[in-house]
Amino acid sequence: MGLRDMRIEFLSSNKACAEGAIAAGLNVYVGYPITPASDLFEYLSEKLPKYGGIVYQAEDEIASVNALVGAAWAGAKVMTATSGPGFSLMMEGLGLGVMLEAPIVIFDDMRTGPSTGIATQIGQGDVMQAKWGSHGPYNVVVYAPSSAQEVFDYTVKAFNTAIRLRTPTIVLSDAVLAHTREKVMIREQDELDLVELKKPAVPPEKYKPFEADPDDLVPPMAVFGEGYSVLGESLAHDEKGYYKTDPDIYNKLVTRLIRKVEVNKKYVVSSKKYYTDDADILFVAFGSMARSVLALVRILREKGVKVGLFKPLSLWPLDDVGFVDIVKNVKKVVVIELNQGQLIYEIKSILWDNGLHDVDLYSLPVLLPDLPGPDEIYDMIIRERWRLW
Repeated sequence: MGLRDMRIEFLSSNKACAEGAIAAGLNVYVGYPITPASDLFEYLSEKLPKYGGIVYQAEDEIASVNALVGAAWAGAKVMTATSGPGFSLMMEGLGLGVMLEAPIVIFDDMRTGPSTGIATQIGQGDVMQAKWGSHGPYNVVVYAPSSAQEVFDYTVKAFNTAIRLRTPTIVLSDAVLAHTREKVMIREQDELDLVELKKPAVPPEKYKPFEADPDDLVPPMAVFGEGYSVLGESLAHDEKGYYKTDPDIYNKLVTRLIRKVEVNKKYVVSSKKYYTDDADILFVAFGSMARSVLALVRILREKGVKVGLFKPLSLWPLDDVGFVDIVKNVKKVVVIELNQGQLIYEIKSILWDNGLHDVDLYSLPVLLPDLPGPDEIYDMIIRERWRLW
């Protein structure tokens, strides 16, 4: 794909994701239609072939994610998009991607649940599923943008992260954000500092597909057709890729799969803060909910309430250093999310691990199929009788 001129367009976040993927060098998109992600699929079906890419509709979401793993091992930059029920069906393939260290990107427009819920309405219930949905011990990276511009930027970031760490990377959007139209700056490819696969520095006869660099714990990746012997094994395997049941080999492999995200955490994590310099109360919110909460913060600021917002853009791993730096100076933290309370557990863990036991922590789980506005959130807080201010 050649470079494109930088431009500003008025796009929905779904289309911003598609443009971000194209800018990142997307070669292969495999998916299955599902509300509210179908128009992203349709947009790429029309546009990606013009850049030499392939769009394929698989028979279901399981086939989609498994096809992505195969395409990644053939050297393609790959992505799929789905929503809650389809995301659930992808979990086995997500685990396969982890074990094979396949750099795949999954874009999830969260909607209400459980089950099929309300297909056209918003939810934020996939936070824990994104981290823990597949079986076994593992680690992945999850981003959660809250604007069309951030969707573009963090789709690019997801590709870079997936490739740099050789791990599945997930972008959590939602049903409101998916179809919110905003100005988006589409940047040129040469401005994006795109990451390419780390290739073997040894000849084929010495190459081990799962022998990691000791510094970043990421193995160089030779793909099919490059003259190297490549073995992708979903079972526990040694550095050559052969199935092994030896406890030490298993421990070494899985420990590395988990730790490579931790070792590269500084590259991965991202967050934004608003009005936190003098805040006594800190709200925590992500995705579309962060938009409503930020509006509430500004309203309360006009009334003299010293409140700020911490917006994590990486949920897994979360920017704990940035969060703790703010929380050291606040008295109360309120986590607001469109689910039964999921991110609250990670926030609680960070406070505990950093000895911040004196901070008052509050959870505001919102179980609605609609995004509440700032006035509605304010009323919910008042009904809780927390006496925050």
